[in-house]
Amino acid sequence: MRKDSAAITYMTLPSGMRMVHMHARGASTAIAGVTARVGSRDDAHDAHGIAHMVEHNIFKGTQRRSSWHIINRMEAVGGELNAFTTKEETVVYSIYPAGNTARATELIADLVQNSRFPERELDKERQVIADEIDSYLDSPADAVYDDFDDLLFAGSPLGHNILGSKTDIAHIDSEQCRRYLHKHYTAQNMVAFYSGPESAARVAATFSRHFDPPQEAAPSVHEAPPVTAAFHTHRHIDSHQDHNILGARLPGMFSPERHCYALLTNILGGPGMNSLLNVALRERRGLVYSVEASAAWYTDCGAFTVYYGCDPADTPRCRRLVEQCIGSIADGSAISARRLEQAKRQYLGQLVVAADNRENRILGIARSTLFCGRAAEPSETDERIHAVTADALSAAAATLTDASTLTLGPI
Repeated sequence: MRKDSAAITYMTLPSGMRMVHMHARGASTAIAGVTARVGSRDDAHDAHGIAHMVEHNIFKGTQRRSSWHIINRMEAVGGELNAFTTKEETVVYSIYPAGNTARATELIADLVQNSRFPERELDKERQVIADEIDSYLDSPADAVYDDFDDLLFAGSPLGHNILGSKTDIAHIDSEQCRRYLHKHYTAQNMVAFYSGPESAARVAATFSRHFDPPQEAAPSVHEAPPVTAAFHTHRHIDSHQDHNILGARLPGMFSPERHCYALLTNILGGPGMNSLLNVALRERRGLVYSVEASAAWYTDCGAFTVYYGCDPADTPRCRRLVEQCIGSIADGSAISARRLEQAKRQYLGQLVVAADNRENRILGIARSTLFCGRAAEPSETDERIHAVTADALSAAAATLTDASTLTLGPI
């Protein structure tokens, strides 16, 4: 056991599963769950969507619980049960009134170890997921991100949609789901997490009671996606405006350049109304309702994106403005020494505000523990952000000046 701060404790349980505990003394609620190192990137080539399908259907019955029993187990005490799938991670967790950790932990262990995936429930959930796919496609502001990833990471499982397609999920059966669960949801491939008033020792004992002894791990094997040539694609859809993505490949989560790119992304189009893109496209010219930049970090690569929705006639102008904003950082004209220090202070302040949400914080710490062994201390992040120089920021921006573009626009 080792402690990185007064509030966070890292442990390895007898099963081989790692655990991260965030002490919240006096809290009236607690959060407990597991995160598994498996996501849509681990879908078989002929079963796209299976990671998401498994996540949906672990709530549909175990060896000793019906779906009705499962959905009432935490709700009966005022809690809730949640799960989500990303490209490299699946999370199952509960938020509940403090004092119910044994109930939550035992239930989650049952779901990730003993789910049966009854065929009749799979049939019902296929329709639910099909409706989810339809609703997603009805929102081009969301769908454009997946379409862009499919082009940026062409030829790699990292590119395909997390939900899969209706054709994909139609062929996924109970046996496939059970094999997938037993292969990937092993103790060595998961991290348990908890935030609440109970001690680390007590929570560790609770998790240890309910999770299986050590099993042979089946680590995911990923190949870095091939680098694709820059593309500029327009696809016609039934919409009233153009939905635009401009973006490029980034280094992965372990790269020493990650903090520089994170700061750059925040300066360009972070949540602040004073971001360069918001000022250029909305505040000064009224061309868009919203514009945002984001960075996604995977184990071996990443992606930078800028999204904006606008009138089709304004798309070329908006694109030029985005490129000009990136170029102004690349040539050093937009960021003075004073502006750079202000940007660092703003970004670090946003991290402090975000960390005040206990649910988001423990989920972030669990993810960092899953991939990196631990979460960075705030002081470490402060040091790395303050170490970013104007030259490094300009160099990072220069790598984005030949960004690819995708537009989903009116027929």
